[in-house]
Formats: sequence, C-alpha cells, structure tokens
Amino acid sequence: MQRYLSALARILLAQVFLLQVTMLVVGFFSNPDGYAQYQAGLGSLGLPGIFAPLIILIQLVGGLALFFGYKTKFFALFMAIYAVIISVLLHLPVLQYLAIAGGLLMLYLNPITACSVDSLKK
Repeated sequence: MQRYLSALARILLAQVFLLQVTMLVVGFFSNPDGYAQYQAGLGSLGLPGIFAPLIILIQLVGGLALFFGYKTKFFALFMAIYAVIISVLLHLPVLQYLAIAGGLLMLYLNPITACSVDSLKK
C-alpha cells in the first residue's frame, strides 16, 4: 500500500506542472493573441518574453518525466530548483512553491515508486 501512495504522490506532484502547461496552451488557442500576451506578461514581471517557450518546455518535459517516473531522482531535484527560481522571478506565492519543492525533494530521496519507468529497470 505504501509504495502505491508514493506513486500517487509522484503523479500529483507532476500534475502541478502539467496542469499549468495545459492551461497555458488552452489560453493560447482560445485567444488569438494569447501567446503574445503571455510573453508580454513575462516582460512586465521582469523576465524577457524569449523565456516563454523555455518555461513551457521545462514544465512539459519535467511534468511528463515525473508522471511516468522516468529518471525521477534527476527530474525531482531539477523541478524543485525550478519551482523555487520561477516563484521568485515571476513573483508567485513563494510559500506554495516552497511546499511543492519540499514534496519534490522527498521524491528525490525516494525515487523508486510503483508504476514507474524507473521501477521497471530495477
């Protein structure tokens, strides 16, 4: 039972990033100027709009890797660092992203979970 709960925790942490990407893409398609507005919004927060595709790519690849449990240890640490940096740069609620980073660090310490690509290798 405990190994399935850790798999559920991994999937729930992944959905944080995957839902953000999904909401961005839906916003892009529902508004003709959605992507340009997203870039402008990043610029108003002090981050050049050129970082928009990089942010989307990191969230998509990191979220999918966590969801499927592929190289979990690496991606958990990478996404924890990313969550803290992006919350500071974009002036997001830091305490919430610190909590997400804490969950990702726990996943970094216990990377082998049930129903993951990593568990198939072992």
